[in-house]
Amino acid sequence: MSPLSLRPGSVRSAAEVNEEIRALWLRAGGSLSAQERAEYELLVVEWAAAIRSAVIEAA
Repeated sequence: MSPLSLRPGSVRSAAEVNEEIRALWLRAGGSLSAQERAEYELLVVEWAAAIRSAVIEAA
């Protein structure tokens, strides 16, 4: 997934985003390039938003 494919308001579960983060690390072999680092940072932000959303829904 490219960072440009993230759409504001697009909702994926934390588990889905986590799987993508894991796949990114596997593809990168444990060392991220600058482009992969940028993608990773966007994914972490998306993951955190999904976690917050799940917590709010549970409350």
